[in-house]
Amino acid sequence: MSQYFSRPALAAEMAKQLIHPSVLNEGLRSGLFISGQRRTGKTTFLQRDLIPALEAEGALVIYVDLWSDVKSNPAQLVRVAIAAALQELQTPGSSMLARLSRVSGVDVGGFGFKFGFKLDKLGEPGGASLAQAITELVDQSKRDVVLVVDEVQQAITTEEGNELLLALKAARDAVNPRPDTPGYFIFLGTGSHRAMVSELTTRRQQAFNGATSISYPVLDADYVDFILARLAQDGAQKLPSRDAGITAFRTLGNRPEELLRALRQLHQSLPADGDPDATLAIIAATLRTSMADIELEKVEQMGGLATAIFERIASTEGDARGIFSVEAAAEYTEAIGREVKVEEIQPVVNELMAGNLVMRRGHGLYGITDPFVQEAWREKQAILRN
Repeated sequence: MSQYFSRPALAAEMAKQLIHPSVLNEGLRSGLFISGQRRTGKTTFLQRDLIPALEAEGALVIYVDLWSDVKSNPAQLVRVAIAAALQELQTPGSSMLARLSRVSGVDVGGFGFKFGFKLDKLGEPGGASLAQAITELVDQSKRDVVLVVDEVQQAITTEEGNELLLALKAARDAVNPRPDTPGYFIFLGTGSHRAMVSELTTRRQQAFNGATSISYPVLDADYVDFILARLAQDGAQKLPSRDAGITAFRTLGNRPEELLRALRQLHQSLPADGDPDATLAIIAATLRTSMADIELEKVEQMGGLATAIFERIASTEGDARGIFSVEAAAEYTEAIGREVKVEEIQPVVNELMAGNLVMRRGHGLYGITDPFVQEAWREKQAILRN
């Protein structure tokens, strides 16, 4: 049995929606942004499932991870990735040309593309624009070009990164509206900072304002079935039941690494007469509390006002409103024992958002970024009240 849990049906469905969209899905050509918490399998799904599915639909895919070199400017990483792909397409016999031959059914491996510009200055002053490069790439390949940028929120941490997003929007607008375009340019961004990824499509000043933003479809019961089947195949004894495994996985925020960690602890600590279901539940709850405490400690380190704002948002059913109001300032004043002025609130909210603890869901609407952390906080409050 393979050690990797593949999701071909999900990947095929997403690829089809992007490359052959129905009328209702045509908006995806404006850009698709997928956000989800760290360590839930986004990057693995991209590389092992979605990109191959996109290529199977005939797309030419360029991938770049903005966390691959955190010291480099995100804009430069994207330009280098695009230039490297174009260089491969200019090189007869390259692996990228071979993949293109397979999906197109036309042998282009012995020939190289010929671009009307030099690659060394791509996207820089004095060089070809990204719009020109991507337009030529679509026209020569005669297929959709998908640029996948992992951890896309890093792009808005620098002015150059914001300019890059505007350049990519210009490329989209240069290619996609043409009535006889032989292909489309599709921008797919993913990120683990849900607040910042959301802002990329909701803030008016952002290049991809109005594009589609969705949550990453996390692993669930099928993954638990896969892991339990592997353990049984390996001869593991006293496995938990399927229901217990699913409950533990959800308790741990659908994070594969944490489930495996919990199962390892179960294997190491379960006594001969122990109940695997009950023991796994205790292990998962303990790990969950530990994980949530790390996030809640970040809030506490930001100070009393940050804690009061976080608690107001976390205690609200649905999205929190009025967190900058005079009423809210009075509530914060009572909570921290000193006067809080309205103008103090915004900088602290910005700090909470930068820490990926709070996210802006709409105009004046805020929520806790990770529902897992919010639930853990509420559980703690319930215990304290009792």
